[in-house]
Amino acid sequence: MKKIAFILMAVMACGRLLAQFAGIQNNQEQPLAAGFKPASTNTFLSQYPAVNPETRQATFRVVAPYAQNVTLQLGGKHAMAKDEKGVWWYTTTPLVVGFHYYAVMIDSVPVMDRGSEAYFGSNWESAAIEIPEGPEGDYYRFNKNIPHGEIRSLYHWSDINGLERHVNVYVPAEYEKNPKKKYPVLYLVHGWGEDENGWSVQGHVANIMDGLIATGKSVPMIIVMPSGDIKTNSDVRKASGDITDILIKDLIPYVDKTFRTYTDRDHRAMAGLSRGGAQTWNAVLNNMDKFAWMGGFSGSGRFGPNPFNRNAPPTTIETGYNGAFKDAEVFNKKMKLLFISIGTEEGQGAKQTYETLKSHGIKNLVYHESPGTAHEWLTWRRALNDFAPRLFK
Repeated sequence: MKKIAFILMAVMACGRLLAQFAGIQNNQEQPLAAGFKPASTNTFLSQYPAVNPETRQATFRVVAPYAQNVTLQLGGKHAMAKDEKGVWWYTTTPLVVGFHYYAVMIDSVPVMDRGSEAYFGSNWESAAIEIPEGPEGDYYRFNKNIPHGEIRSLYHWSDINGLERHVNVYVPAEYEKNPKKKYPVLYLVHGWGEDENGWSVQGHVANIMDGLIATGKSVPMIIVMPSGDIKTNSDVRKASGDITDILIKDLIPYVDKTFRTYTDRDHRAMAGLSRGGAQTWNAVLNNMDKFAWMGGFSGSGRFGPNPFNRNAPPTTIETGYNGAFKDAEVFNKKMKLLFISIGTEEGQGAKQTYETLKSHGIKNLVYHESPGTAHEWLTWRRALNDFAPRLFK
C-alpha cells in the first residue's frame, strides 16, 4: 500500500510540474489589475492575457518556474519578468486595436499560450489577442437583433488535387426561406500562412455580412471561402500560389451544382487578402468570362520589376496579366469593379498600382484605406465591409 501511495504522490507531483510549465495552473489566482479584463480571444475561464480597453494595453502571464528566459513575441520580442512564484509577466505599451497573433518563447522555444484560443496563422496554430475597438467595431460583432446566416463546412472532390478539399460557405439568413431564389456568389480567399477558416473565424465574415444585409447596404449573397493552398496528400503536402485551375475547374462547378446560384459572370465576384489578393488578380484577369467584380485587400497586382525573380523582364500595364489592361475601353466594359484596399501603415504599393491604372484610363476603380492599421485582420474586416455593399448592383 505504501508503494502504491508513493507512486500516486509521484504522479500527482509530476502533473503539477507539467501544469506549471505549460502555464495553465491557477490562471485565476491573482485578481486582475484595475481596468483590465480577459481578452475576448482567451480560452474558457482564462484570465490572461488581459486587456485594458481604455489604455489598449495587454498583460501576459506565463507560469514557467524552471525557465531561464521567457519572451513575448508580439510585433517584436519583449522580455518577460519573473516574480518570486515563478510566474512571468509583461504589460505592453498601448497596442493598435484589432487582432494580433503572438507567441511565447520559453528558453528560445516558441510555444502557443494556452490562455488563448488557437488560430491558424503563419502556418501553425497561433495564440492571438484582440484589442477591442469601441462602437465603431460593432459591424463585425454579433448582433442579437438581426437575422443570421450560416457558415457551412463542406468538402468537394478535386480532380486536380486528387483528393477532397474543404471549403466554408456563407449563406444569408433568407436562403432557406426563399427556395426558388438564386443568389450571386463572392469567392473570398485568405492570405499566406492562414487557411479557409480565417475569414469565418478571425475575419467575422458572417457578422459583417449579416449586418450589411439586414440594413439593406448589401444585396444577399453566397460567400465561398476556399483554401488558398494546393495540397497533395498526407504524405506529400505542397503549398502553391496558384489555385486558378482548382477554382475554375473544380470549385465553381461544385458551388453552382450545390447551391442556388446565378452562373453568369455578372453575378460572380472574387476577392482576397494579401496572397489571396494576388491570387484573385491571377484568377480573374485570366478568366474574365467568369467574373465581373474583383477586389484585393493588402494584396493586388503590381507593375515593374518582379521582386521574386530579378531575371524576369519588368511588367508594364500593357504587358502584365496577359495584357488584360492594355485596352482600357475593353477592360472597362467587362469589369464592373476593381477594388484596391490597404492599411495606411502598409506602405504605398497599392496606391501606386491604383494611380497607374487610373492614369491608364481604367474606370470602375475604387481605392480604400484602413486608417492606422497594418497587415492585419482589422484592415481586412474594414475592406470587406466597404467592398461587399458595392457588389452586384
